[in-house]
Parts: sequence; structure tokens; C-alpha cells
Amino acid sequence: MDTHLFLFGGGSLFTDGFASKFAKISLTLGGPVSILFIDRHTDYQDYLSLITKPLQENGLNHFLYLPLPTTTIEIAKEKIEKSAGIIILGGDTNKYVNNIVETSLADPIRNRFRKGVPVVGFSAGALISLDPCIISPKDNIERVFQVRPGLGLVTDVQIAVHFSEWEDKDHLYEVAKRYPDKENYGIDENTGLYLKNGQVERMEGKGVFRIIGGELVKCL
Repeated sequence: MDTHLFLFGGGSLFTDGFASKFAKISLTLGGPVSILFIDRHTDYQDYLSLITKPLQENGLNHFLYLPLPTTTIEIAKEKIEKSAGIIILGGDTNKYVNNIVETSLADPIRNRFRKGVPVVGFSAGALISLDPCIISPKDNIERVFQVRPGLGLVTDVQIAVHFSEWEDKDHLYEVAKRYPDKENYGIDENTGLYLKNGQVERMEGKGVFRIIGGELVKCL
């Protein structure tokens, strides 16, 4: 069974090609798309519409909104286990680790992914999709390089998100230094990677960068 992972560097927009790709896979499987996010106790409908609009334009219309921890773990697990697509949004990465990776939600996400259900991560959602989950000093209140457990949907890749926007070159260099056996990518906002069976197959958006031979290289 092929696996499908989309990693976005931030923002809340699918690229046109990846919206079409994700929708096509989900429609083939049949079923709703679950959208997981940390509940900030604000009106999130306008924000979510930015996510769903391009998918609706490609034929997807059944979405399950799962704010955490407002939604109980048991209900979220039940919804995920019936999903034909999973989207994990952004925000405070540590909260996503606390409320998804380090709970019993992690296994149903992994299981659905292994069965061919496409998973999309935006920013924090992208970071927790990997293993380990590496958090930039610019993404935590301690302002330090953090390593936390991830979902491990892909294990041979590591990323830095909001790359150009956060001017996070030093963080990507540190990632490359600590994990020389993994492919490293700095991903700009409104930019994504598509990994099929754990391998980067396509890039879309504004900018993707890598540290290769000690040098920063622009790949997109």
C-alpha cells in the first residue's frame, strides 16, 4: 500500500497541485477528512475555510473538525479510524506533541497512514509527522533547540518550517549537523513537499532549501 504525506512549511493554504492530489487520493478511498487542531477557543470557521475551500473545489465536501483537547480522545480516535484523509494544522508545536503524539491518538493516525490514507501537516502538523519532532528555538518559549517524539510517518527526513519568514537558516544547519543521515529541508510558508512511500517526489510553492555539503542550496 502506497503512503502519502504532505508537509507544508506554514500558512493555511494548499498549493493547487497538492490540493488536487490530496483530494484525488481521499475520494478514491471514500470517507470524511478529519482536521485536527489545538482549540484556541476562538471562532475558527474562517480559518478552516481557507483549508477546505481548495479541497471542495476538487470534490471533497465531508470534513470532521476535531479541536483538541476539547474533543475527547475517544471521539477523535473513532473519527480518525473512519477517515479517508487526515489534516493536522499548526500552532504551538509542543501542544501538538502533548495532545496528539503522546496520546492514544497517535496509533490510529499511523495505522490509517499505513493503509494509504493521505496525511497533511501544516507547520506544527508537519513537524510532528516526522520522528523525532525537532522544534526551532523560534517555536518555543524557552528559545532552545528541542527534540520531542513524533508520529514517525517518515523517519529519513527532517524539516524547518516558516524557513525564510523566520530566517531560520541557523536552525536548519543545526538539524543537518545533529542528523547527518537524514535529508533536511527548509520549507517556506505556503510551500509543501509531497512524500510518496517516504521519498520526496514533488515540491510546490515559494521556496525549499537544503543544507548540502555544508552549503545552503535552494531547491525550489
